[in-house]
Amino acid sequence: MKYALLFAVLSGYQPEPADTVLVNGRVVTLEPRGVVEAIAVRGDRIVATGTNAEVDAFAGPRTRRVDLGGKTVAPGFADNHYHGIGGGPGVDLSRTRNLQEVIDAIARRARETPPGELVVTNSDWHEGQLREQRLPFRDDLDRATSEHPVVVVRGGHEVILNSAALSKWKIDESTPSPDGGRVGRYPDGRLNGELVDSAKRLAELPRNESSDAESRLRDMAAELHRLNEAGLTSARFASGSPELYRAVETLKERGLLTIRVSMLLRIDPAQDPNELETTLDRFGLRPDEGDDWLRVSGIKLGVDGGFEGGWMREPYEEPYGGGGEFRGLQTFATETYIEIVRRLNRRGWRVATHAVGDAAIDLVLDAYERANEDQSIVGRRFTIEHGFIPREDQFPRIRALGVHLSAQHHLYLAAPSLEKYWGGSRARWVTPLRAYLDAGIPVSLGTDSPVAPYHPLGVLYHFVTRDTLSAGTMGEDQRISREEALRAMSLGNAALDFSEDERGSLAPGKLADLVVLSRDILTCGAREILGTEVKLTMVGGRFVFEESP
Repeated sequence: MKYALLFAVLSGYQPEPADTVLVNGRVVTLEPRGVVEAIAVRGDRIVATGTNAEVDAFAGPRTRRVDLGGKTVAPGFADNHYHGIGGGPGVDLSRTRNLQEVIDAIARRARETPPGELVVTNSDWHEGQLREQRLPFRDDLDRATSEHPVVVVRGGHEVILNSAALSKWKIDESTPSPDGGRVGRYPDGRLNGELVDSAKRLAELPRNESSDAESRLRDMAAELHRLNEAGLTSARFASGSPELYRAVETLKERGLLTIRVSMLLRIDPAQDPNELETTLDRFGLRPDEGDDWLRVSGIKLGVDGGFEGGWMREPYEEPYGGGGEFRGLQTFATETYIEIVRRLNRRGWRVATHAVGDAAIDLVLDAYERANEDQSIVGRRFTIEHGFIPREDQFPRIRALGVHLSAQHHLYLAAPSLEKYWGGSRARWVTPLRAYLDAGIPVSLGTDSPVAPYHPLGVLYHFVTRDTLSAGTMGEDQRISREEALRAMSLGNAALDFSEDERGSLAPGKLADLVVLSRDILTCGAREILGTEVKLTMVGGRFVFEESP
């Protein structure tokens, strides 16, 4: 860069002016140049990084000049596993801090609701935020109301019903747990209101949607802007539908899309392999269809439960249903899953599979290896989503297939629950990024929002400290460096869709996706990461968020 500019000056050449230059800062490029002072953007691309003088050479009379005043510029944050922010019309439990506050919030909504009508909460909460460190069960919910069916939504894998809701859907002590699911009970055998994984289908819950398509589009645009406010410039939607893809496409066509979206299309565990071709044709989408703003990322499958149903090789250390022999929930029949992975691979689809426990990861690798025998998946970037409890004997298999690990910071929020379910040694091992990276396995980072908070700086903080919300530090030996975490959050995400040459670092020629932060997250105190403010967010050369003066 230095010699090119010297040649330009001597020859009288003037570079085409940039649209925006940002100077007097700390620009973390994640490139060989390291941290520089300034960056220049023209159109949707970066045209220069370097010293203030080098970048000011690209300033013209119409160039917007942003004086960073020592602030830090980083590659735009990305989320590898996003379902939504949460919230919505359900009872808001996000601010509750004990069971009584949960009960009071539901009771308030019940008083505003005609008797007999359903009361549903949103999913933007976790029992890890509650003083009691446990879920509200049937008897707790009955204290809120006996005149309304109540459904508490807990993450994506569980709901909890009160007595009126159990009665509404005719669920009683004679109701068996379905394959791939669990109907929860108290120690005395009474139903405790839990419906886990496939058992959720016993309750026919309404979909919380706006009344018309235009309202849904406005809501989606507002949601994506909230992600911009947190410094996010791209997100991988983890369970999309063709209808959702077309809605995002409409936002793009209208110029309202402010975040790059890649989408995993979800296939139900009940899918008949012999009808898979019909399902794919009905999607009306091709593998990797799209552009830099919206792209089909692959097909999402899932083989086990969540926190409360991770499928393990060994029984749970803390008995949790099953009399001490509970090993979790397998949510996809073995041969069906393997056959669907093989057929998807032959059709050119990339596969991403939810797998929490080590037994689940075993099945995923069995299926990926079988598919690889038909047609190589090496270099295709199939993924394991979550990968909480891997075993070291699995690392060579993962590496040999070129599989990527899509990790999230569930432990930060849910540490007490995971320790209760799985015991201390397994809880401390949850999402062992140091081990993954040392084994040469590519890693990306995200949140699984609304299961965990969507703020990306919380993700970085957890993985560099292994600190948790309410259980202290867990698994200190699995800490990673700040630069490793930032790379996984930016370049690691881009790599999921073969986009690392286009985004994920700040280099001339790459897309101008960046975030301006109040602190240098590579050098500030660890706790200060959480308090770092997002000042500006740029996507494709356009500021999509600017902090109010």
